[in-house]
Amino acid sequence: MIFTSTVNFIFGAGTVFVQIAVVFLAAAWLFSLTVPDSLRRWALHAAFAAAALSVLGGLIYSEIIGYAPCKLCWIQRIFMYPTALLLGMALWGRHKGSPALIDASFILTIIGGAVALYQYFLQLGVVPEGLCAALGSSVSCAERFVMEFGYITIPLMALSSFLLIILLLRLARQGAH
Repeated sequence: MIFTSTVNFIFGAGTVFVQIAVVFLAAAWLFSLTVPDSLRRWALHAAFAAAALSVLGGLIYSEIIGYAPCKLCWIQRIFMYPTALLLGMALWGRHKGSPALIDASFILTIIGGAVALYQYFLQLGVVPEGLCAALGSSVSCAERFVMEFGYITIPLMALSSFLLIILLLRLARQGAH
């Protein structure tokens, strides 16, 4: 129990940090603010780190803590896992710097983020559980295993990561031009 509480706190605090970064990057984009060149140069690395840490976090919750992923969690994983792989290939693979790998990752994160947003609204009771119930038997997609700082759930952690990756990939593509 202490381990789980500690993990939830660390992941919750990390999510708050990610959300601050998302607000900064979104404001820079929307208001055409100058972003430091060093951030532009390292944006792809940061996007890969965010994806890899998201994969690791999901595995910690399911394989170490023992939270069974629901159907929507699996769908989010389907979009996050290849994102981490593609970004790793874009950084170090034979196709290093490939715009196609970055664009594919961008599309995967948009779709994964939409699923995470839907599940977060589902957990808040804003939308009915119809879609999740129609996907078959599993843990309820509306069940909250984590509620850190009064608002952070696992789908919100995923959504925050997806948003950060989207904004970092946009910045990386912008820096490449």
